[in-house]
Amino acid sequence: MAQKTVTGCMIIIGNEILSGRTQDTNLAHLAGVLNELGVRMAEARVIPDIEAVIVATLNECRAKFDYVFTTGGIGPTHDDITAACIARAFNVELIYHPDIVEVIKRRQAPPDVMDSRLLMARVPEGATLIDNPTGGPQGFQIGNVFVMAGVPAVMQAMASTLDQTRIQGGLPVRSRTIGAFLGESTVAAALSAIQDQHPDVDVGSYPFYRADGYGTNLVVRGTDELELEAIKEKLRLMIVSFGAEAFEPVR
Repeated sequence: MAQKTVTGCMIIIGNEILSGRTQDTNLAHLAGVLNELGVRMAEARVIPDIEAVIVATLNECRAKFDYVFTTGGIGPTHDDITAACIARAFNVELIYHPDIVEVIKRRQAPPDVMDSRLLMARVPEGATLIDNPTGGPQGFQIGNVFVMAGVPAVMQAMASTLDQTRIQGGLPVRSRTIGAFLGESTVAAALSAIQDQHPDVDVGSYPFYRADGYGTNLVVRGTDELELEAIKEKLRLMIVSFGAEAFEPVR
């Protein structure tokens, strides 16, 4: 019996991402972390700092996917509304978490600055904290939703604390790649046939271009190492059947 695929969705929150002023690097990192925990990143969305959009997107995604991960919008400024939106989505109160308050108050600041910083201590009632090894305010989890910072170094630090005590995933996805100086159109039909024979594995093709010619890298992804090796051999034989030579991937 095939193992159930455990799915994840990332919601990237922030007008600065949509405007192009800030480039997101969190998606690739988090997808890698989740893969090792047996969670397949199935979808990612980038949405603005608008309460109704955040609430609606969150409620849709947390019902659709096993786990949801948000980044952005938990800082000390007026447009950092993620925590409040998540409280609204779960229909719970927004409270000041004493553990986060304690972390924030370790750094002295004028009263007005401290008041702004303490906004980062707000979490939905009933949430549990996500550690922040950088020493700053923590993220939080409520239900199947994990809320983390948007700053890449901080998000990566928070993500490093996620483990199987919080996330019950399946098997991690592994891959095999083989290259050939063949066009995608040449191998398309044969590749489709191999995909049909292995419905639980993703079979893809990715063209490359370089000084000595163009070709295609063929990539298979799945959780069964033996099946991946068997498919790689099928791909090698397919390449040979077209009169080409198979080689290790060109990047």
